[in-house]
This record gives sequence, structure tokens and C-alpha cells, in this order.
Amino acid sequence: MKLTIANLFAAAALLLSTQAFAETLKVGVVPGVYADSIEALVPEAKAKGLDIQIVEFSDWTTPNVALQSGDIDVNYFQHKPFLDNAIKERGYDFTSVGQGVLANIGLYSLKHKDFASIPEGGTVAIANDPVNQGRGLLLLQKAGLIKLRDGVGFKGTLDDITDNPKKLTFKEIEGPQLARVTGDVDLAQGYPHFIVAAKIFDPSSGLLYSGVDDKQFAIVFAVRKDKADNPALKELVALYQNSPAVRQAIDKAFASDNKLYTLPWLP
Repeated sequence: MKLTIANLFAAAALLLSTQAFAETLKVGVVPGVYADSIEALVPEAKAKGLDIQIVEFSDWTTPNVALQSGDIDVNYFQHKPFLDNAIKERGYDFTSVGQGVLANIGLYSLKHKDFASIPEGGTVAIANDPVNQGRGLLLLQKAGLIKLRDGVGFKGTLDDITDNPKKLTFKEIEGPQLARVTGDVDLAQGYPHFIVAAKIFDPSSGLLYSGVDDKQFAIVFAVRKDKADNPALKELVALYQNSPAVRQAIDKAFASDNKLYTLPWLP
């Protein structure tokens, strides 16, 4: 009996010690699949000694400012080309420590059933940031609505449009807000997980999608380079990529439509 009691006390002491010295990670996200999937990981991470504190942002600028200042330990909202552009423009000393979900993007209209129906002088809402604007313009070119200067790729901007036969006008909108303005324009670039979160219209109703084959557009876990070897951050990524709860949250955030996303870390 004494041995049993001693073992119980030892187990209790170990549990208290583990909780007392749990690593705390502040994770910056934006609403939708990124916030939802990290939230789903919280109980599992806590059981492994990681206390995840979610910090939610409503734009695509502040999460990097917060990471640079040390207000958060990692952010999870941007793909590698967006991260590379932020590093180039702002001088951030960031790197990626792992891949997350790869989201499809699309062109959506709540007023017209096809591209041919979009009127001359119609209004198009498009992302206002470098790279994501370029991705939207490539989709518009694929739809036959515009032509871009040769070779600009996803780095194209509105200034790179060389042909605009319908004389479309453009509204540059912060990416997370595009879903909310779709009903006010003739056509909008859209992110399915933001559409699901906004509960405004069907995320599977896009007229055209970018596809999910280009892994460079997978969302990454971005950290400051001086934290890149932090074991807790590596554990966070490993738990995320292997968690059934995370996969369920991702699937729900994309309306259980597998054409809208993929998990690029899987074989």
C-alpha cells in the first residue's frame, strides 16, 4: 500500500510539474480556417505541454508587425510568396518552420452566371496586397477578361494589365474582407474559407478556381529566425500536421469540399 500511495504522489507531482513548466506559445492567426484549426489543436497541445494562446487579427499586415515586435511567437496566415514579399519590403528577419493548409482561391459573382454576362464597365473586387493581387489577376486572365504583361506571373499588379476589353474597373480590398463585398460588385476574387466563415454565399459556387497544385501557396508557420530552432515551435507544427481534430476543423472550414483545399504535407 505504501508503494501505491508513493506512486500516486509521484504521478501527481509529475503532473503538477508538467503543468507548471508548460511552454506557452502565442500564435497569430486571421479568422476562418487558420483560427479554427489552431483552436482545434489547443486541447491536444496542452496534453503535450504546450499552452497555445491564440491571437486573432483582422488583416494581413498586423500579424507580421506583431511577430517582429515579439508580441507573438509564430503566425499562421500567409503563404511563402507573401512572406518573401513582406521580408523584402519591411526587412523582417523571418523564416518558415513548416507547412499548413493549401487553400484554393476563386472568382465569384452573385450577379452573373458566367464571365460572358459581366457587363462592359463592370466592377471587380480584387486583393489589395502584392502576390495575392497577382494571383487574382492571373485568374482574370485565365477567364479571358484581361491580359497581363508577359512574364509578370503572380507578381503582377493592376499596372501590368495590357488589355481590358470590357473596360472593367477594379476595387482593391483587404483579402479577408473580399467575401463581404462580393454582393456589391460584378465579380470578386474570393477565398473559400473566408466565405464559409462569413456565411454569406456558397464557397463552392466559384466561376473559376486557381487549383491546389502549387505548393508554394501553402500557408506557413512563420517565426523570427532567432526562434527557428525552438523545440516548442517544431512540436507545434508536428502536432498540427498529425492531428485528426485539426483535419476535421480544416475540412469543416472548407465546407467539406475537397476541391477547395489540400494538405500539402501529406504524400
